[in-house]
Amino acid sequence: MSAPVIAQKSPYAVEVEAGKSYWWCACGKSASQPFCDGSHKGTEFSPIEYQADKDGTVYFCGCKHSKNGVQCDGSHSKL
Repeated sequence: MSAPVIAQKSPYAVEVEAGKSYWWCACGKSASQPFCDGSHKGTEFSPIEYQADKDGTVYFCGCKHSKNGVQCDGSHSKL
């Protein structure tokens, strides 16, 4: 499996709404980071759905190496 592109070495802070779905870019190629714009087509990557269970700020992973799914776990500090 190839490695994703590192979009940025910090998380994206996004205000989310309860009950809404967000499609996180897993490949790192999307121009609308941290969300998918279809740039993964032709690769082994697929976007990952995040369903907000409450309103608030979510820190989406920007480096695409988080072990915590779509949310930042600090992995960018080791890249």
